[in-house]
Amino acid sequence: MMTDTYHCPIMVKEVVNGLDLKDGGIYFDGTAGGGGHSFAILKSNPTVRLIATDKDGDAIEAAEERLSVFKGRYRLHRTDFKNFEEVFAEEGVGKIDGYLLDLGISSHQIDDETRGFAYKNGNAPLDMRMDRRTAFSARDVVNGYSEEDLKRILREYGEEQYAPSIARNIVRARENQQIHTCAELEEIVERSVPAKYRYSACARKTFQAIRIEVNGELNGLRECVTTLTRRLKKGGRACILTFHSLEDRIVKQVFRDLSTACTCPKEFPVCVCGRTQEIELIGRKPLTADAEELKNNSRSKSAKLRIAEKIIE
Repeated sequence: MMTDTYHCPIMVKEVVNGLDLKDGGIYFDGTAGGGGHSFAILKSNPTVRLIATDKDGDAIEAAEERLSVFKGRYRLHRTDFKNFEEVFAEEGVGKIDGYLLDLGISSHQIDDETRGFAYKNGNAPLDMRMDRRTAFSARDVVNGYSEEDLKRILREYGEEQYAPSIARNIVRARENQQIHTCAELEEIVERSVPAKYRYSACARKTFQAIRIEVNGELNGLRECVTTLTRRLKKGGRACILTFHSLEDRIVKQVFRDLSTACTCPKEFPVCVCGRTQEIELIGRKPLTADAEELKNNSRSKSAKLRIAEKIIE
């Protein structure tokens, strides 16, 4: 597997700068992908150690190959980053100096037609599993969910305004025969959207919604980001890359909550809410890809990087 083509990591320089690497520090890359960000972290400071996770076996294989030049300074675990507590316990790690979560789907997952992640994958089977050890796939969602449940996930996870007609037509289509391929699902979506709103990527929101449902991407994300941020040492940094409004909204709200101090009315003589500011936001707005990166990698267009620093032990 060619690791340099597995995945093009986004905003690498901004991530490394945002982590503010400390000599001898321990860092966590929760979404290793092909190891692009991990490689940059280890290369930028020869004294740091890295723990990385990914639930995609292809990603772990690619990252292992790419990071092998840093033997002894990193450990890879094939698991969901939300299981970081177990990973840290296995590694004997308590507090960390920084972490990165790249919540996007990798270039490899999109481009590999056998994975069925994208509407452009044509006759690829409906799959969308990031962890192919699990049995539940997009085919189960499309062929097994009720019309109401399909409508719900299309609205919640795809923010799809035509969710009712898409869900209805999926159910009608599978009454004749099961829906097996990306092309079949894309065709159903296209005829569910009014003609004047049809365009080459009109199935994108539907595929996004089903992918999020299959992989449980938003399940427990709020709790994970909160707990993981509290595992930072004082002065440690959190860097999170998001690619759509649903996950970005969750990260933004968690960071806002953790950066808020006492909320008691000003007339109260003493604090009764017990809130303490735990982090400080780095930058008033999230960082986005610069012009050069946008030119070289169109997938960086929707990326937002939010950075926060832990200010208490």
